[in-house]
Amino acid sequence: MVTAAPRDCGAMGSRLRLLQAVDTEYTADSVEWCPLDGCRHLLACGTYQLQKPEDKSGLDMDEPQVRLGRLYLYSFSEDSSACPLVEIQRRDTSAILDMKWCHIPVAGHALLGAADAGGSIELLRLVGSEWNAPTLLLSSCCVLEEHCLALSLDWSTGGTSRDSDQSLKIVSSDSKGQLHLLQVEDAGLRAAATWQAHRFEAWVAAFNYWQTEIVYSGGDDGLLKGWDTRTPGSPVFSSERHSMGVCSIRNSPHQEGVLATGSYDEHVLLWDTRNMEQPFADLPTQGGVWRLRWHPRQQHLLLAACMHGGFTIFNCQKAVAQL
Repeated sequence: MVTAAPRDCGAMGSRLRLLQAVDTEYTADSVEWCPLDGCRHLLACGTYQLQKPEDKSGLDMDEPQVRLGRLYLYSFSEDSSACPLVEIQRRDTSAILDMKWCHIPVAGHALLGAADAGGSIELLRLVGSEWNAPTLLLSSCCVLEEHCLALSLDWSTGGTSRDSDQSLKIVSSDSKGQLHLLQVEDAGLRAAATWQAHRFEAWVAAFNYWQTEIVYSGGDDGLLKGWDTRTPGSPVFSSERHSMGVCSIRNSPHQEGVLATGSYDEHVLLWDTRNMEQPFADLPTQGGVWRLRWHPRQQHLLLAACMHGGFTIFNCQKAVAQL
């Protein structure tokens, strides 16, 4: 766990302070704080580890690698200075590629969605009380496709407001280049639509939080695409502005029309969704951009998690002021 000072889309030095180091055994590749009131101290961590099968015959067998995973739930306490992060649950799973909390309670509970290497989207319900430690229990599961990896997911509730009659949806992407639209219902998850979006891995799919019938996708083919889920057969737009695979997309929950994308090409691009021909800002990073997150309250701060480059916090106030 680290804290860092923001920088103004430039080369300001960052101040880091280590609070605690936790050994997750497998590689930790997805961490998500619960956004709901009363649960903001809870942190979910998903892990991914490749394990080659043992060759007992001594021959060079071309067997597939086993992808192991584990889901951790931690509780953070500001009153404990020595070890503020305490593990309260662990659950062995297939390798986890992505996780996100739903931004609204569902039937009175917090819901965590997880995309795993078994090609499934799992929904886990947070249960517990003031007498019992919070626990994540499997609520429902939907297999997207056989023999593929579920690579990403996003909830349609990422914006700051949501109409009461608006249906709850999840969009996901997989290693075959497909996108999947799922409907969240009382009985669980229902597949609503599936379509081919990219030639190679579709690394990421994300909602336009202000117009949730619109979703965006990024693939290993280097393309950023927009889709209308009411007619998903052909893209609304397709951009080659990134020079390598697009692996992170995040619509601003604070300002309508602001979209951030990240790529293996070591650039974060900011877009005005009303005009997707060219980005209005290009922010270079050190390392491919695997995750992007807007600050939940300070609307101009954007966090980028970069391969080999650590974390960078961009202050996008001046760039966004152009709109």
